[in-house]
Amino acid sequence: MLATLADTIPEPDGALYEPKWDGFRAIVFRGDGDVYIQSRDLKPLDRYFPELRAALLAGLPDGCVVDGEIVIVGAAGLDFDALQLRLHPASSRVNKLAAAIPASFVAFDLLAVDGRNVMAEAQEDRRGLLEQLLSAAGAPLHLTPVTRDRDTAVRWLAEFEGAGLDGVIVKPARGAYLPGKRAMVKVKHARTADCVVAGFRWYKDGRDAVGSLLLGLHDAEGVLQHVGVTSSFTMEKRRQLVGELAPLRENALEGHPWRDRAGAGASSRMPGGQSRWSAGKDLSWEPLRAERVCEVKYDHLQGNRFRHAATFLRWRPDRSPADCRYDQLEVTPPYELAQVFGAGRTPGEPPPRR
Repeated sequence: MLATLADTIPEPDGALYEPKWDGFRAIVFRGDGDVYIQSRDLKPLDRYFPELRAALLAGLPDGCVVDGEIVIVGAAGLDFDALQLRLHPASSRVNKLAAAIPASFVAFDLLAVDGRNVMAEAQEDRRGLLEQLLSAAGAPLHLTPVTRDRDTAVRWLAEFEGAGLDGVIVKPARGAYLPGKRAMVKVKHARTADCVVAGFRWYKDGRDAVGSLLLGLHDAEGVLQHVGVTSSFTMEKRRQLVGELAPLRENALEGHPWRDRAGAGASSRMPGGQSRWSAGKDLSWEPLRAERVCEVKYDHLQGNRFRHAATFLRWRPDRSPADCRYDQLEVTPPYELAQVFGAGRTPGEPPPRR
């Protein structure tokens, strides 16, 4: 079951609120004395997280199917970079990482129990069954917190980001589990930043449309760091950008802050670098004179980069590239991840069932 994106948390009206975990979405099938972990795109994840098998076998009974998120807890909260490292072809590497930085599974929905399909039952009833199922579970198997109180959800949205979570999920209490349908609402942090446009990538294989703009921010030493990309353009706008950016391509490499990386291909350390998700993709790019500034909307930082592609809002001719610095960004106070698991429900709140 999927979610639509919203900017604000909807009013209750029979809703359940949960934290949104920043990890790999996974469905766990437990039956016949074995376990199978499946990704959202129907691929097996078992070999990448061998340390979860024993915990899931011990913590889940036969005949159940559980929806949740695989996460890795680092020193500063959830660590998505560490998760990406797990997608490695060598079992020896995976096993080494599993021992050094073990993963956890956070359960948030139930599709089957005792061999019975419960997807047609109400969300609040499935939650009750899930609580019973995991009543004796312990780390690395966790049950996500839930509340009916909107004020609590608003507080979670503000506080939990400091533990690496990236929003709140809103589910209709009486809703069924609808695979492939956007039957939930996802509320994420949305902020804006003024960024230097220092390069671009072509759209697919052609040279008649711009695929994405490469964004930069100056660090405390005044060095322009690649912070991410924005690619939220219509096809018409992509073609317009070719002519709009043409003047900035002239002599772009002269004094360019990323000169040594310009024109590098997928095997090189591009601005922003490779990830397991980008393997096989052409990441070559074209430099631009770092003279233009655009305002983008982003959700949150992961290290010194935007976690997801930013949304282009507008050009800012009134802004100087030198003023596009990291210190304009909102700093999120740290928050202990253990407190997230202890958040539970609002005190005195009844279980989310009929």
